[in-house]
Amino acid sequence: MASLPSAASGRKQAITKTKKKKKNAIAAVCDEVSVMKEVEDTHAPDGREFDVQTLHNVVQAILDESECGSTVVSDIQFSNNSVALLESLSYIIDKLSCEIPHKALNGADGHTTTLSLLKLVSSYSRDSKVVLIMLAFSLNYGELCLIAKFQSTNPFAKSIAMLKQVPTIWQHAHASSNPIFDAIKLAIRVMRDVTMCVVKAGGLSFRVPAFSTIEDLIPRAIYWTIRSVMACATALALLNTTDHTEELSTLADQNQHIHDLLRKQLTICYQEIDEKKYEMLLGLFRSIHMDNINTLKALFNCNTIYDCRTQTQVGLDVLRKKNVLLLISGLDISNNQDELSILEQIYSESLLYRPKTRDGGHPYELVWVPVMDPTVEWNDSMQKQFEELRHTMPWFTVISPALLGRVVIRFIREVWHFKNKPILVVLDPQGSVVCPNAQHMMWIWGSNAFPFTTLREEALWREEMWRLEILIDGIDPIIFNWIREEKYIFLYGGDDIEWVRKFTKMARTVSEAAGIAIEMVYLGKSYKRNKVRGVISTIMEEKLCHYWEMIMIWFFWTRLHSMLLSKIQLGKIDEYDPLMREIKKLLSYDKAGGWALLCKGFNIFVNGHSSTVMRTLTEFQKWREQVLEKGFDWAFKEYHDNLLQDADEPCCRFEFPSTIGEIPENLKCPECDNTMEKHIAFRCCHD
Repeated sequence: MASLPSAASGRKQAITKTKKKKKNAIAAVCDEVSVMKEVEDTHAPDGREFDVQTLHNVVQAILDESECGSTVVSDIQFSNNSVALLESLSYIIDKLSCEIPHKALNGADGHTTTLSLLKLVSSYSRDSKVVLIMLAFSLNYGELCLIAKFQSTNPFAKSIAMLKQVPTIWQHAHASSNPIFDAIKLAIRVMRDVTMCVVKAGGLSFRVPAFSTIEDLIPRAIYWTIRSVMACATALALLNTTDHTEELSTLADQNQHIHDLLRKQLTICYQEIDEKKYEMLLGLFRSIHMDNINTLKALFNCNTIYDCRTQTQVGLDVLRKKNVLLLISGLDISNNQDELSILEQIYSESLLYRPKTRDGGHPYELVWVPVMDPTVEWNDSMQKQFEELRHTMPWFTVISPALLGRVVIRFIREVWHFKNKPILVVLDPQGSVVCPNAQHMMWIWGSNAFPFTTLREEALWREEMWRLEILIDGIDPIIFNWIREEKYIFLYGGDDIEWVRKFTKMARTVSEAAGIAIEMVYLGKSYKRNKVRGVISTIMEEKLCHYWEMIMIWFFWTRLHSMLLSKIQLGKIDEYDPLMREIKKLLSYDKAGGWALLCKGFNIFVNGHSSTVMRTLTEFQKWREQVLEKGFDWAFKEYHDNLLQDADEPCCRFEFPSTIGEIPENLKCPECDNTMEKHIAFRCCHD
């Protein structure tokens, strides 16, 4: 690239001309309308295009490193695309980098030199013009900074500095505050800001109403940026002889004003573009398609996805015309290890046992879609966390969460009601949503819920009834052995160890008195996990009864909550449904303290609160004679139900975390059948 002209005569001539024009440096251009007309006359694009953003990245990298006070030179890494682009534009860049310092020393006024530079790039687009000229300037500026950094310590750099006639003031440019260097740095910073806005404007994907104002601003932005380039180049060339501080400050103020206008208008443009994209995305999901590819491209903003099993990127064609489950979560999904492990188990089993498609593929695929806060900039730490997580998964993921964009994230939150708790949105082979959240039916029925549509969910519910089978669903094979043996079984839970001790002792006493075998299983509680662990430890020490591991307890309660949420999602929570009535009771008892179910075979005879169940056991002698006549199960149920009618117990209550999405406005109490009141409460979630 060209160096600064070093002829002494040229420097003296420039000094003379600069003194004459110093006071009128900006005032010379008094009629901006006519100036913009001249600027427009230089604009004759011939359709040639290049990646402006890549070239702008090069400009930013050079200027970032061109700090004369630094004693370390970083190794700037340019991509292959950047290198190839620079090579293809080398002629025009070299020409500009020669013209700028030459005109700076020649002493021509800023307006004339600005128009001259614009004519050299007349065939390029507007954003290309300003980036090319900024790149040419940054090369010269960077060269000066590099020489200045080493001329005092490196003889070779000192020799070059002498040949280039680099002013000695450069050696101490940042040793202390220097008005001219402060003015140059300020001018460059504002030039960079304006250039970035121009590049962003050139990259807008839609021409929205607000863009018309930007179109009017861009010629001004380009003109005044190039004026500033020439002013900085002139100031750098004549550091030892002429003070350009006032001119640079005036230009910086002018550019700052333009930058503020551009940034404000760009914000409005982005909002209008986002709204347009959002409407297009809504329309895309309302339309009927031949396959799901267009829908997936719009969501992922990419033609590829990442296969976690092979650790490679693959084309979206691997999902074409398949049922696709979108696992939508945050990066904190690793905090839900229980959910992940169960989901992986169900997913793996479905791949093994479900029939394959005609082409030998799997009937459905799962894609992890991490949703981030769009106001938080994606960084290396987040990328590392994302890569570590996907390495542990057996399905597909998006290439990067950063690709989703504001519009897609808004769509996922507003239309699919994602509120940070993981959901499974199901798309059919044509890309239409057939279930807003299949996680509930996945927990309840596993891969039997395939193809995970709302219609399938409704059909599965019609087959279910209040039986022990739906509650335990193969979680514990020991219980299934007891069921086959027609044993009496107490499933019970709570976090009060004293009640657990009393309950197990009383149940054994009644068992002996009635001459029957009763098995007991402790199923903990849906929350207060630390207290539940303490209860389990005591049960183990004192050998009180059979108990479940924590992950089994979690899955049991998760399935029960999923049953409630599934009905809410279907809009059928308040239909008369004996099964759902009992599930709501059990969930309410869990919140109220302890509970117990009396079962025999698959039949559940009693679903009761700890107080009424314990009283029934304690008062066994009052209904003992009924055991011989009706059997233990029916006698227990009759006495318990009579107690329930007379008991002065509070009605049911439920808790719905705000993260589940849609919370029902109305819910009927399973005890009294009245509409329940809705309150907002806060509870510590650490346990």
